[in-house]
Amino acid sequence: MKLTGERVVPKLMSSENGLLREHIKRYEFASRFVRDRVLDIACGVGYGTQILLESDSAENIEYIIGVDIDPYTIDYAKAHYSNEKVSYLVKDATSSELIDELGRFDTIISFETLEHLEKDNEFIYNLEKLLKPSGTLIISTPFGRGRGIPCSNPYHVHQYKEKEFVQLLNRFSKIELYYQRNETIEKAVEGKKYYLMVAVCSN
Repeated sequence: MKLTGERVVPKLMSSENGLLREHIKRYEFASRFVRDRVLDIACGVGYGTQILLESDSAENIEYIIGVDIDPYTIDYAKAHYSNEKVSYLVKDATSSELIDELGRFDTIISFETLEHLEKDNEFIYNLEKLLKPSGTLIISTPFGRGRGIPCSNPYHVHQYKEKEFVQLLNRFSKIELYYQRNETIEKAVEGKKYYLMVAVCSN
């Protein structure tokens, strides 16, 4: 089975791997917000669903749908992270048909997705439509030199400045920003340098 692109695969990585630990912390952070019908869009190999279902908030989760564009990745998720409360589907996150195919959700998680997409505005539009009026979106992306400016990561189309990230999310009525450095996700501390933004949004 060939896993393409920029993938975090816990079963193939050391538990001490810094990148893996940072990704795990994002799902642990998200777990405090999850409830009812949950969408993990660009779910990768599916390890995040396991983290959510083992969290203190697991009893609040009715169902999780994990979506990724790569069939091999979804096959891996089904093989390694299956659960009666989880379905994995191959879908394009920017497709205009996504709302008709999936319905609406109380919680949407989208970690390290936005920077990979040419059609970033279409993706955010989809997230708005997929989120129920009372729902919560938790979305992250790394800091960068600016939207559309080439960067060293070959898998990234965009790496946003904070203002650009917030501007993309202005479809949502409430945006609460957090920042990550290593395994710490927190409100900004003056003078501290962060390399990733996490936004908690609601309609």
